[in-house]
Amino acid sequence: MKRFLLIVLALLPLAFHAQDLRLIPYPLYMQAEEGMYAPLGGVTTVYTNLKGDDRKELLEYIATSSLPLKVVKKSEQAHVRLLLDGLDPSFTHPEAYRLEITPQGADAYACDATGLFYAFQTLLQLDGQAQPAGTGQHSLPLVKIFDEPRLQWRGWHMDVSRHFFNKEFIKKQLRMMARYKINRFHWHLNDDPGWRLEVKRYPQLTDSTAYRPQYLWEDWGRAGGRFCSAKTEGAYGGYFTQKDVREIVEYARKLHITVVPEIDVPGHSRAVLAAFPNLACTGRAYENSELCLGNEETFTFVTNVLSEVVGLFPGEYIHIGGDEADRSHWERCAKCQALMQREGISDVKQLQSWFTRKLENWLTQHNRKLLGWDEIMEGGLSPRATVMSWRGERYGIQAARDGHDVVMTPWQCYLDNAQDDPTTEPRGVGGYVPLRLTYDFDPVPAELNENEAAHILGLQGNVWTERIATEQHAEYMMYPRIFAIAENGWTQPERKSWERFYIFALDEVEFLHNNGYNAFNLYTEKGDRDEALDPVNHLAVDIDPVYTHQPSPKYPGYGPKTLTDGERGSYNYQQGQWLGFENDDCEVTLDLDSVQTVTKIFADFMQRADQWIWLPSEVIISASTDGATWTILSREPWQVDFEDPKIRFQRYEWEGSTQARYIRYTAKASGRAGGWLFTDEIIVQ
Repeated sequence: MKRFLLIVLALLPLAFHAQDLRLIPYPLYMQAEEGMYAPLGGVTTVYTNLKGDDRKELLEYIATSSLPLKVVKKSEQAHVRLLLDGLDPSFTHPEAYRLEITPQGADAYACDATGLFYAFQTLLQLDGQAQPAGTGQHSLPLVKIFDEPRLQWRGWHMDVSRHFFNKEFIKKQLRMMARYKINRFHWHLNDDPGWRLEVKRYPQLTDSTAYRPQYLWEDWGRAGGRFCSAKTEGAYGGYFTQKDVREIVEYARKLHITVVPEIDVPGHSRAVLAAFPNLACTGRAYENSELCLGNEETFTFVTNVLSEVVGLFPGEYIHIGGDEADRSHWERCAKCQALMQREGISDVKQLQSWFTRKLENWLTQHNRKLLGWDEIMEGGLSPRATVMSWRGERYGIQAARDGHDVVMTPWQCYLDNAQDDPTTEPRGVGGYVPLRLTYDFDPVPAELNENEAAHILGLQGNVWTERIATEQHAEYMMYPRIFAIAENGWTQPERKSWERFYIFALDEVEFLHNNGYNAFNLYTEKGDRDEALDPVNHLAVDIDPVYTHQPSPKYPGYGPKTLTDGERGSYNYQQGQWLGFENDDCEVTLDLDSVQTVTKIFADFMQRADQWIWLPSEVIISASTDGATWTILSREPWQVDFEDPKIRFQRYEWEGSTQARYIRYTAKASGRAGGWLFTDEIIVQ
């Protein structure tokens, strides 16, 4: 990455022309000229023909912005004009706008207040770009822009259950999201580690489960996952009162952001069951996290909660979660089994689908749409439901083909992954997702036809907070990757350019730092593992490996030749270079086709204790000339440290000289049930 940055910076004088104004997301059409409207000063005036609350709210926002503008009542008195134009046939989208900056001033047009708001966001980003850096003067470059979004859903998700983030933090982020034309805030309000929403009908939820004795989520889990009252010494947590929620929803609305609440059911409900153990299949708290679907009180409880949620959140979508439920509890529950028999339900997947359909019908009666994680597709789903695809693109593709609207949010959009070398970065959740990987993600899969693609509403960047405990850490993970989410949702693919975007992102990171946001510093980015940057040539490249134990279909890499394709693994085990073995050894035999002199054999393995990926307990490297008689070249036992929180990449190798046609590489599993082995290439030299 540093090499790329040096090349880009060297080309700056050649690459930047007047049309290369720095905007994120990049507009649909832009034509710039040399020159500027400047300097903007205290006497620069603004006029808008908006009426009523739309006018009041836009002018209030302008008054708090970085542009010093004085409001005037007549258009001819203004230097900056923000005008509704309902007759322009080019405005087919309420977020579209047209902007023209001349030596006499700036004129913005739109058919809706949202379009004018986004036009002003563009003005804020353009401010100062016509002046040399560091002058501190306000100015606007001369430019014509026509702009509208590619997709309607451009979202930011925040988990406040695992770690609590207060309303001031939320509002601070919403204001910055508006700068990048993010228009959805997905608010994950409950999960196993805490209930964060005041529900007046059920005060026990926040009284009993909004606080815990341990600050860190991991410590809470290791201590048994129990809750405490707010009065307990050292209690950690918090919740949002309904007054807080209304304040945030209204704040977001004025920024043209819709808040989408999530009440996660029927799984991820440990907090609910701690407050209401009668809703568990066993009738006891702290034994599982799944609501009892055979208990009539469960549906009553959930809809009573949703009644208050609907009253607090006026947006059309209510997210009901639906992910990662351990359905085995329902298989053992007499109430659930009795319900299945009465309703003619054949399996527990269909039982969850039955519950989801009931919720969907209830939400429809209350003029809302159901949105859920892609597991809600299992067992059947009402065509009116919308799917949020998180377990990869394939579920979103399936949902779109089945006629469901879809929001794409696979692992490339998980902002809690490390964005640089995870062995040195603050701990993330799963893998390695640098800015480039997020930017290269296209939320509209190429394999969808035009009608199917119309079901892709957009995409969303997710922040899960298992290991994000502070505001500074959260901002560090969000920025600058939220820029890529914004551009992927707004900008047409043919208008995107990684090289241009990257240079703009460098400037935006500096802007964030100057405005009190703890963004990751792109200038110091190391980039991916050196081993993953270039293909490696060796004696076993393109050979068909013979596996004694088959790799897991969950992590199949690029197929059987993953270990002989010449590609080394990146920091991200979720990419195709890595092959995964679950609860099993990795033993691979390679036929070199003839007896050859072999001097070195090695492979790398990964350890990520947080993902149950362990180094092997022993590695045995053997060779044979005939495939019948084998010689052990090396045997390396390894003491696996199951408590080591660090991400490690370990090489196991033999070096010497031998004659061999056949190579066998054996890596023994760690011995921990549920554990994984991950390796990327068996290299024979």
